Amino acid sequence: MLDIQNLHAYYGKSHALKGVDLHVKNSEIVCLIGRNGVGRSTTAKAIMGLVSKTGDISFGQQKISHLQTYQIARAGIGYVPEDRSIFSDLTVKQNLLLGKKMGSSSKWDYEDMYALFPILKERADTPAGVLSGGEQQMLTLCRTLMGDPQLMIIDEPTEGLAPKIVTQVGHFLSTLKEKGVSILMIEQKLSIALDISDRVYVMGHGKIVFEGTPNELLQRKDIQQTWLEI
Repeated sequence: MLDIQNLHAYYGKSHALKGVDLHVKNSEIVCLIGRNGVGRSTTAKAIMGLVSKTGDISFGQQKISHLQTYQIARAGIGYVPEDRSIFSDLTVKQNLLLGKKMGSSSKWDYEDMYALFPILKERADTPAGVLSGGEQQMLTLCRTLMGDPQLMIIDEPTEGLAPKIVTQVGHFLSTLKEKGVSILMIEQKLSIALDISDRVYVMGHGKIVFEGTPNELLQRKDIQQTWLEI
């Protein structure tokens, strides 16, 4: 579904990504993990056309390396940024409406979102700015899903969340996989990455230093010690 080859990304003269190869298959959860500052979020931004880059990125049968961000989104990739980017003055329901692609049908509607996260139904008419951090994360995940993406790129979905909310987010991601949505998740918590992912990439200094299954990563203490442990 998503195929990335020799991806380089830059912030001015700073060379952030240095030849990243990565792929995500249909109905697969792939987790990109590593310490802060190694290029994980930059990878997501490069896919979405938000930073200067070189390399080849394909989505399905389409080359998307040269496309603008809105064109990439219309092609079927949903992006959930780390800062959540909700519209604080709009209600929960209005935020969800903004996620829909105008003029196209979607297999997801409000009731589907409320079934995934019942608290959003209770907060439907509440301004999003007064929601808790966990509720805002639920909202931004659902707003992106309302656009009916084939692939969701999700940056740090569990950061700062209580364990109970982390469990709910993990269930949400597993449900999406069952419904045929592929996921590229950027995460720092090794526990959730190993629990729900089909495959894991470890990044260090702008490069992929490991690719394999969660079980294979568990057996590589050298990778964990060098690139993940603090």
